[in-house]
Amino acid sequence: MGIELSKEIPFTEQELIMLEQRFRRLDVDGSGELEPNEFFDIPELAQNPLVQRVISVFDKNGDGNISFYEFVTGLSRLSAGGSEEDKLRFLFRIYDINNDGYISNGELFKVLKMMVGNNLNDIQLQQLVDRTIIKADEDFDGKISFPEFCNMVKDLDINEKLTLHFN
Repeated sequence: MGIELSKEIPFTEQELIMLEQRFRRLDVDGSGELEPNEFFDIPELAQNPLVQRVISVFDKNGDGNISFYEFVTGLSRLSAGGSEEDKLRFLFRIYDINNDGYISNGELFKVLKMMVGNNLNDIQLQQLVDRTIIKADEDFDGKISFPEFCNMVKDLDINEKLTLHFN
């Protein structure tokens, strides 16, 4: 599929070949792109409530499908070669649904609702969201910026938890 090795793509040639093989297996219809339903066919992802958000973050051109380039660049940010900032920006974008550089109260509610489902009712969930925004919002603008987000999650070892290892 012709991805050039570069600083943006920290994979070895052998890793790229392995990723291309996996991509082709996932691309059931052979279109050269992964459609959302092809992600949902992966048992490990089918049960993940955030898979649609991950697809949205990988989907750089916003067409709803993932090209091999988008697949590789998305995974590169989560690889051992990806920086901690790359991983933090990836995680931030999961919550920043409208991609405006901030996590609003409504966006945090939507993502947490995906995660908790019906384990919390909407009132309990809104209370959790409100407390989180109040705690993280250092400049009192009612939303969480990327620096505020980084400060909020600084003790969670995001770099280790969001690192994918390819064998």
